[in-house]
Amino acid sequence: MEMIQTVKKMEKEAMKSSGFDFIRLGFALFFMVAVLSYSFLSSGGIPNNVFLAIAALFGAYMAMNIGANDVANNVGPAVGSKALTMGGAIVIAAIFEASGAFIAGGDVVKTIKKGIIDIDAFGGNVDPFIWAMMAALLAAALWLNFATMMKAPVSTTHSIVGGVMGAGIAAAGFTIVSWGTMGKIAASWVISPVLGGVIAAIFLYAIKKTIVFQNDKVAAARKWVPIFVAIMSWAFVTYLTLKGLKKIWPSIVDVLVFLPDAKKPSFLIAAMFGLIVAGVVYFILKKTVANRATNLQNTRDSINLLFTVPLIFAAALLSFAHGANDVANAIGPLAAINDAVMTGGISVKAGIPIWVMAVGALGIAIGLALYGPKLIRTVGSEITELDQMRAFSVAMAASITVIIASQLGLPVSSTHIAVGGIFGVGFLREYLASTGQEEVVEKEQSNIEDEKKVLKAYNSELKTLENKENKSKSDYERIVDLYKAIDDEEEKIKASKKHIKNVEKVKYVKRDAVKKIIAAWVITVPAAAVLSAAIFFMIRGIVL
Repeated sequence: MEMIQTVKKMEKEAMKSSGFDFIRLGFALFFMVAVLSYSFLSSGGIPNNVFLAIAALFGAYMAMNIGANDVANNVGPAVGSKALTMGGAIVIAAIFEASGAFIAGGDVVKTIKKGIIDIDAFGGNVDPFIWAMMAALLAAALWLNFATMMKAPVSTTHSIVGGVMGAGIAAAGFTIVSWGTMGKIAASWVISPVLGGVIAAIFLYAIKKTIVFQNDKVAAARKWVPIFVAIMSWAFVTYLTLKGLKKIWPSIVDVLVFLPDAKKPSFLIAAMFGLIVAGVVYFILKKTVANRATNLQNTRDSINLLFTVPLIFAAALLSFAHGANDVANAIGPLAAINDAVMTGGISVKAGIPIWVMAVGALGIAIGLALYGPKLIRTVGSEITELDQMRAFSVAMAASITVIIASQLGLPVSSTHIAVGGIFGVGFLREYLASTGQEEVVEKEQSNIEDEKKVLKAYNSELKTLENKENKSKSDYERIVDLYKAIDDEEEKIKASKKHIKNVEKVKYVKRDAVKKIIAAWVITVPAAAVLSAAIFFMIRGIVL
């Protein structure tokens, strides 16, 4: 009877889940059909407008997949640390992703991301170029969809790069590809996560050293929390000025009357803005933390709460920066197709119409709301356990690593940086635990040696008594006691050995998750490339 009830309960849950899946699919299809219809109707009478409409459909699909996969890196740590609920994270990310795209998104995008292929190889022939961009867009979207199903956070940029490369090779051969650029991108598979992991680990260790490991944690927090948050503020303002505010920078300068040339913010100017904001944040937070310190207990959990609000701001700012910097890259092929259809030619740069930007911004928000929770959980809790301090360190790594990499001219992936940061804090926990474990193991091994000596003495005494002739009553009683004592000592030795084994098995980073994610990173570009080439040949076969 109990088994029947269990089966019925499972059936009920399955029906509930399938019903929700059907609703999500309905919303997604409605958005895609709406984009398709708008593009087709607004471009009526223009040659190749059918291709533009289909490309818009692919663009909507791509944008939703970005929301489902890529945005998790921005809010996953905040959710995993319980600083944000899943619903709150989705709302914040959706608002700030869309705001970043509309307010600070680039108004011009290179149609061929990072010079992956040479457009001269198309010889001015528009049709193969349009097919290639369509194939790249759909291939990247399909790969992101598959990665999301596998709960593997991957790089949107690398997906697009692979798609463009594969379609370019299918259209014009291997000589079309800039292999030097591809080599740099391959190098980023190592550079991004390593830099992110190292910087996140450094900040987490600094927080532990200056606050957590102190006897008076509250006093240490009053001193150091404002400093750490000020550093984060500097990093984010500098990062946003360099990467996210290119479009509105001239307007900012005009208002402030700060620079004669407002074409592009330099690192020095961005850093100065960041320093000003950091100073303001420091003095505000110094007073705030001092007021809250009176109600804080001298515990790690209590100190953790001080990082909650900064972490929420970090999630919002990361989402804004992602929307400003990456949305245009993701919809670049759609912008390229729109430009080719409207002008009848191929341009190195193409303007992004407001409707194309809207497809990217709204699609990301919808994809995040409908399918984002799966990857948010993966990033937030299925790699290593995160609290506010650890998640704060990951957010710091995400902003500072991009600043360092951009100044050194290194190609990096925001996805790889964020996940690498999570790896970094997890492995730091393992290292710190291992140093303490060594002491535990040494102590337990010493106990085992002591117990073995006692056991040896008991066995020796027992052997002597058992070989003794004319045993007295007390001898027999002692023999019984010795057997019991020997059993107790053997149990103690067994328990100590078990404890040592359990201590040495402790792993704070889930190895299976690490292997799966790294494998997905490595195959993203080639997988998207192969898929894109196949789609290109399919499109060409249908058209011709």
